[in-house]
Amino acid sequence: MFGLFKSNPTKKLRKQHDLLLEKAVHAQRNGKMAEYAKLYTEADKLFKEIEKIEKDQTDKKNK
Repeated sequence: MFGLFKSNPTKKLRKQHDLLLEKAVHAQRNGKMAEYAKLYTEADKLFKEIEKIEKDQTDKKNK
């Protein structure tokens, strides 16, 4: 019940990740492969950070 008002730290990161992937897809469709690779790499780094944060949160809950 007390966790109801806590902010989710990954929510903002997920929005950024989704936006980067969307931009990457548009770049790929327009033939801008270098831009696609850059955006996809950034999105992948962000996803790994999200996974790390979520893993840390579940580890804290399990203790």
